[in-house]
This record gives sequence, structure tokens and C-alpha cells, in this order.
Amino acid sequence: MATTSSSTPGGRRSASTRKSTSARKPAGSTARKPAASTTSTQPKTQVEQIQDLAERAVLVPVGATILARENVVSTVKGLATKYRTRASLERELKRYERRGATARNRFERQVRKTRTRVERELRQRRNRVERNIKQNRRRLEREVRNVRRDFERQSGVVTSRVEKLVQGRIAS
Repeated sequence: MATTSSSTPGGRRSASTRKSTSARKPAGSTARKPAASTTSTQPKTQVEQIQDLAERAVLVPVGATILARENVVSTVKGLATKYRTRASLERELKRYERRGATARNRFERQVRKTRTRVERELRQRRNRVERNIKQNRRRLEREVRNVRRDFERQSGVVTSRVEKLVQGRIAS
């Protein structure tokens, strides 16, 4: 070989070394070939595809069952350690009772608050309607009095004119 394998301090080879190694490679080696992978997710034949589907159809329920079993075992173990003695069971029951009583009291308080709010709004609406009715009645009565007074005045004027006309015709 004509080139030496000396390298620079950075671990790089000289240009002549690179040329000689590339010259030694066969001509077809630069093209990329599809690699045969054993971990391919897509089987190549229909038989392998059907086998894969059948295997998955069996493994999914088995895995789900194992997971469910582990969850049940974990829950039962947790409950068994939590309620191992009668005293701990009674303590937990009292705790649940307190939480239930607190929730009930909160609900009752909310119901009372809502009820008083609805009653107050209803009372305010009723008072507003009664006030409007009174105002409308007063306004109507005032208008009726004014119309009656105007009518009486006008009728008095008309009466006096008619009397004058009648007396003027009688006199003539």
C-alpha cells in the first residue's frame, strides 16, 4: 500500500488514507440495501399475519385478567392491613360517619341558603308588583277624577249655551 496509517492528533486520517479506503470498497456497497429485521411489526405472509392476530387475541384478555387480578389482590391486601383489628375498623367507620355527617350538614346549609334566597327574591318581586299596582290605581283614579271634572265643566258650559240658545229662540 502506498499510504500510511498515520493520524492527526484529533483522530482524523489524512486525505490520502481516506482515498485509499474508499477505493478498496466494492462499487455496489454505497447503495443502501433493505435490512431484514427480525423485530418487524408487520409479518410478511398472510399466515404470519393471521398467527399474529390470533396470538394477540389470546394475549390481550390474558394480560387484562392478570392486571385485574393484581389490582384486586392489592386492594384486598390494603383493606386487610387497614382493618386488621376491630379497633381500626371502628376507627375507620367513625371517620366515614363524620364525613357523612359533614356532607349532610353542608347540603342542609346549602338548601337553607337557597331557600332563604328564593323567599327573599319572591318577597321583593311581590312587593314590587303590589307597589306598581297601587301606583297604577292612584294614577287611574286621578285621571278619572280629572276627566270627570273636565266633563262636568264642559257639560256646564254646554248646558249654559243651550239655555241661552233656547231662551234666545223663545224670546224671538
